[in-house]
Amino acid sequence: MAYPGTPAPRLTEGAGGTLPLLAYLALATVLMVADQRGGFASQARVHLSALAEPVWWLASSPGRLAEGVHDLVTTRSRLLADNERLTRELQVNASRLHRLAAVAEENQRLRELLGGTRGYRLEAKLAGIIDVDLDPSRQRILLDAGSDDGVRVGQAMIDAGGVLGQVIEVTPRNATALLLTDPEHAVPVQVARSGLRTIAFGTGRTDALRLPNIPQSADIRVGDRLVTSGIGGRFPAGFPVGTIEQLQPDDTRLFVVAQARPAARLDRGLEVLLVNNTLDAVDDGPPLPPPPAEAEAEDADGAESSAATPPAEQGTTP
Repeated sequence: MAYPGTPAPRLTEGAGGTLPLLAYLALATVLMVADQRGGFASQARVHLSALAEPVWWLASSPGRLAEGVHDLVTTRSRLLADNERLTRELQVNASRLHRLAAVAEENQRLRELLGGTRGYRLEAKLAGIIDVDLDPSRQRILLDAGSDDGVRVGQAMIDAGGVLGQVIEVTPRNATALLLTDPEHAVPVQVARSGLRTIAFGTGRTDALRLPNIPQSADIRVGDRLVTSGIGGRFPAGFPVGTIEQLQPDDTRLFVVAQARPAARLDRGLEVLLVNNTLDAVDDGPPLPPPPAEAEAEDADGAESSAATPPAEQGTTP
């Protein structure tokens, strides 16, 4: 608003405030066009980000330091807890080992008292299966090892699962083995849990063994493991034979008949292990030489003459 006596504004004064604005608009337009054409703004942002990275790292260092301290404390606490747990487990295992050592010593003393299995060691030989008897009434296999390789009739045959059978015929190069499930095969077994001894018979099926004539009062259950008892000396004791799957009374209702699944892989595998017990060699020193026959005869004649002569006639020298 103009007052009386105020001079009118000049054109140059109004243009002086507008020209910088136009210059800024022109500069902005040029920069936008240059950025659109050459991407100078993105490059500038990259360089500015690189310059600002140390500032960002310095600003975030307190947070990273706190996180590192937290991880360190957590890791140390976890390590202390693990160390305490492992220490307890070590103490428990040490006590178990001491107990097992005591049991082993007691077992050794009992073996020395009984004298049954002391001095025995296990002899094993690997053999391959080269033929399988396909007769349903006979379950036999042919092995690629014979008497030339040390195989003998009666050797027990096992695989990774348990007892497979035994050798029944040997030639210089081959051997025939009777499988555990053959109807003509039987093996003395023992229930691992209760110690009950009985005999397992083959049934002709590769998935079943039969245990007849078990007393009604016998301690046997479904799921019990059967192992070789060692009775008879043909099968070494302790090898798995099977697992009880079924218990039922026989026709007379006086005994129980059990059915077990064999532990060995009777229908699989290409190699078997032949095992048997052998006595350890004991060095008792050189044998005594036998007495000569003449010395024995002279001693006998002298003893007869001494018995026949009276004491008075066995004169002394004058």
